[in-house]
Amino acid sequence: MATAPIQNPAAPSVAPDAMDALLDAVRSRREEFSEGQQISADVVELMKRAGVYRACVAKELGGDEVSPGTFLRMIERISEADGSAGWVASFGVSAAYLASLPVDTLRQMYADGPDVVFSGMIFPPQAARPVGDELEVNGRWSWGSGSTGADYIGVGIKVEGDASTAGLPLVAVMPAHKARIVRNWNVIGLKGTGSHDVAVDKVMVPREWTFVRGSAPSLEGALFRYPAMALAAQVLAVVALGVGRAAIEELMAYAAGRTSITGAPTLANRPNVQADLARAEAMLRSARAFFYETTEDAWEALLRGDELTAKQVTLLRLAASHAARAGSDVATAVYRMSGTTGIFAGHPVAHYMHDAMIVPQHAFLADGTFESAGKVLFGLPSPAGFP
Repeated sequence: MATAPIQNPAAPSVAPDAMDALLDAVRSRREEFSEGQQISADVVELMKRAGVYRACVAKELGGDEVSPGTFLRMIERISEADGSAGWVASFGVSAAYLASLPVDTLRQMYADGPDVVFSGMIFPPQAARPVGDELEVNGRWSWGSGSTGADYIGVGIKVEGDASTAGLPLVAVMPAHKARIVRNWNVIGLKGTGSHDVAVDKVMVPREWTFVRGSAPSLEGALFRYPAMALAAQVLAVVALGVGRAAIEELMAYAAGRTSITGAPTLANRPNVQADLARAEAMLRSARAFFYETTEDAWEALLRGDELTAKQVTLLRLAASHAARAGSDVATAVYRMSGTTGIFAGHPVAHYMHDAMIVPQHAFLADGTFESAGKVLFGLPSPAGFP
């Protein structure tokens, strides 16, 4: 049944020069991020000033409560400057699924303002022990992207005999200083995301600071009715679109002037490179169009007060997986077109390829999501956790 129409949230309340300052810093310091295996603390502050972390916070909590499309375009711009920075910035979306926490808890979290950085890692969920109205949390979790700059950490837990969660893991939220970062992020791309392990030792978490990810929100508004798992996949997929665009622009910037040591024509004057560039441009633009088309279609339905159909949610997931794959394929194609130029460590083309190829490896975007989407489109039973 349709609910009452909801007003379309306004544009972000941040000055444009704040985003320009962030993009300038990110472009010039991406090697620093890779070497340090994290986004530098002062750049995280620039993300706050640019509105990254208030974008998806409810207006009643002081945030901007933008549309998904607005937030995704923000992350795409940052990702074009640097994939790792875009990946870390993408977790500004956490405010949307944190809306499943009780309102009083959210008011405590945002008491000092909406620019709160959250980093969450659910798997594998660790056993938590009930102690009165609290849960004692212990364990170690992987994939803590952005954890080095977080204000709050969320970890996946399970409570034996707790029927209220229907067997789903809880997310236990705690101040970041109560967790320990185990620096072990040693990868070929997206090095600056700082996706280290996080360890927690006997931290007491009140029940009201736990929630099931994707459960019913405590807040009103279309943003909080947008499917949480689909949005979580989209904010990662859009990183690949930004990196793919950066790779194309890098190639076009130097292809006309690069000559071959063998005397062959410049890259821009080689027919095979011309054709391959055109195909890459078409692939990226097509994937991007599908990606934002499904986003806006879902958003407009929610603004009308409609519930999304299984097909609409499936198309969100499918468009995200397709965008991730397309961005990776484009960055790899640019690497092939670049010849020996792109093989050197530290060259932008190599950097883009390594960053982009990581994105579709994520579980939310991996090849299995295409099979799941196909099942739903055929009207077959939806796999667990999909869409």
